[in-house]
Amino acid sequence: MVNGGTGQIELRQLRYFVTLAEELHFGRAAEREHIVQSALSQQLQRLERELGVRLLERSTHHVQLTRAGAAFLLEARRLLAQAERAVAAARHAGSAAAALWVGIVDASYDSMPQILQQVQQRYPSLEIHQVEAGVPEQFKLLVEGRLDVGFGRASLAPSEIASELFRLDPLGVLIADDHPLASLDTVPVAALAAEPLLLEEDERAPEFNQFVVELCRSVGFTPTLYRGTVQSMQAAAELVVHGRCVVSVPSSCAQAALPGVAWKPLVEPVSRYPWSLLWRAGDQSEHVEAVRACTADLAQELGWLLPTALPPNGP
Repeated sequence: MVNGGTGQIELRQLRYFVTLAEELHFGRAAEREHIVQSALSQQLQRLERELGVRLLERSTHHVQLTRAGAAFLLEARRLLAQAERAVAAARHAGSAAAALWVGIVDASYDSMPQILQQVQQRYPSLEIHQVEAGVPEQFKLLVEGRLDVGFGRASLAPSEIASELFRLDPLGVLIADDHPLASLDTVPVAALAAEPLLLEEDERAPEFNQFVVELCRSVGFTPTLYRGTVQSMQAAAELVVHGRCVVSVPSSCAQAALPGVAWKPLVEPVSRYPWSLLWRAGDQSEHVEAVRACTADLAQELGWLLPTALPPNGP
């Protein structure tokens, strides 16, 4: 439990809130948490009473975070991650099994699962713990010794972090199937000038936002930003389906698109997002070296660093 304004806030209430913030839909959030919708609503009302602020704006067909809710979401995710790490650390301390702590940006990106599958095949008894965190948070956790490896763009890495580039990932855009641009095989970057563009929260992914904005500026415009945030790629795709915005993502995330959404490669210019493996400088432990070896092997096998043709459009 966590101290609230008048009593105790339960970790399950934090989890329910984070799930709802990701889904922005009570029915889907309740289904993810395996509880009835009325119980979910009741727990969130209790959470708001404990905090003394309104976290959500609700209507019959719409849920969105208030400003207080968006601020609380960042800390709620950190508290839940800390609780998970505490539980896992206790369990690990009671066992003899080796463990690897891995930071991932979003579970929907395909590079990390492929790499970790290779590592698991080489070390079947290795316990692999995945921690979803933005790249700035991964830097912090790596320096503190709470992660062994991470994945992300290394452009803003502190001196304590070592990195190796393993993938140059073609950048594209998610658009609704009924969008005028959906009939194109590829989308010129300049076409985004007329579209509201959803970026990540800057605290979570400043390096990706910087990359996308600089790409837009390279063809003569500053993008019009969608005034809102989401916490998952699925929630972003939901906004795209309803025509609220477009979202620029690399090809490694194209398969995460929902029905009704298409991924189109960006051209004029073609741009490739640089993914790097991250670890603490000087850490040459066996399992970190195994991740480095598996990453290099896959990069070579799948041609991740070669200037190959653009991938086919996503779903």
